[in-house]
Amino acid sequence: MPKYLLFLISMSCSYSTSAQTKYLHCGNLIDSKSKKVQKEMTVITKDKIIEQVVKGYIDPEHDDVEVFDLKSKTVMPGLMDMHVHIEHESNKKRYEEGFRMNEADVALKAISYCTKTLMAGFTTVRDLGGTGVNVSLGNAIAKGHINGPRIYTAEKSLATTGGHADPSNGLRADLMGDPGPKEGVINGPEDAFKAVRQRYKNGADCIKITATGGVLSVAKDGSGPQFSQEEVNAVVQAAKEYGFTTAAHAHGAEGMKRAVLAGITSIEHGTKMTEEVMELMIKKGTYYVPTIAAGKFVAEKAKIKGFYPDVVVPKALEIGPKIQETFGKAYKKGVKIAFGTDSGVSPHGDNAKEFIFMHEAGMPVIEAILSATISPAEMLKIDDKLGTIEAGKLADIIAVEGDPLENVELMLNVNFVMKEGVVYKNN
Repeated sequence: MPKYLLFLISMSCSYSTSAQTKYLHCGNLIDSKSKKVQKEMTVITKDKIIEQVVKGYIDPEHDDVEVFDLKSKTVMPGLMDMHVHIEHESNKKRYEEGFRMNEADVALKAISYCTKTLMAGFTTVRDLGGTGVNVSLGNAIAKGHINGPRIYTAEKSLATTGGHADPSNGLRADLMGDPGPKEGVINGPEDAFKAVRQRYKNGADCIKITATGGVLSVAKDGSGPQFSQEEVNAVVQAAKEYGFTTAAHAHGAEGMKRAVLAGITSIEHGTKMTEEVMELMIKKGTYYVPTIAAGKFVAEKAKIKGFYPDVVVPKALEIGPKIQETFGKAYKKGVKIAFGTDSGVSPHGDNAKEFIFMHEAGMPVIEAILSATISPAEMLKIDDKLGTIEAGKLADIIAVEGDPLENVELMLNVNFVMKEGVVYKNN
């Protein structure tokens, strides 16, 4: 990233409190490990780490300790969204922005998306595809240059020629070119290995494939399989060798089945998931990241003339409304769920609406919260440091007023946010 850009974004950084010992007096504390709510607890943090979790409201013995009164609130681990696109956000001009915006423009605009996400209580996200600016954003946040969630990014998602995430789709012939593994487009197992290795080289943290057609790509097919079994196998094998977890965008059942058989870590969207696929996912331990919010958003916006290109509209109207129903079936079946919204398709900062949609489809609020805390931590294999509020883990802690288990809409108003011991929001 250019030095002048790093300087500009560093000017946006503001920390509300310095790293030191803090006592949080918690009225209700959601224990993601026991899946129970503890009453009247004190969480003690020191620097970045949770030092103790103690029964009762404990007063500090020294003056150089900050005490936060969260007695009227429900406290829980920092939330995790396993499907965002932090670089962009849907709007009527989204399809032309790629021709008009430089990387610096994308990065500067994305600062607000990072801030909105963190202020909504999401301290960790998995970014599933962008231009590569997502890597720089994650690095800038990790170094404290800007405020935002911890980012695990796929950098550029992998596609087949003409498939969902082929960056040249919809361009005129002389601009299409022939993108290959370097650009995230593969045809064959050898390309798959090269594409994964390129993501490693570019600084990715995980790998995403577009196993089927998609809604928002400028292409007719919204759900057919786009990777052969051999290609998916090669991606997953290469990813495992490089220590990556994997994700598969998939709307149609055949593409999902191929990805699950290959050992993919998670299926994204899963719109036309069948009983067969659900049973296979349960057998393989595959996670489902539903993104109901995005489905509802695209179905709504497709009714506005000109919001999407004409080729996108029928796909959005067909696929968008189905995700919530599929989620309900998969949850009842026993498929493992990890919270994800596809924010960037839907607006950043509105991530918590997904809790409402999940609850509407039959998931108890406590389980929805667990799907956004301990489940993603286990899926990303970072549950040794995140996902629960317990001694030794990173101090990612949020709070909402009242009891969200009785009123899920309270999750929309997070009024305390701590990430790695630093308080970014305290209303």
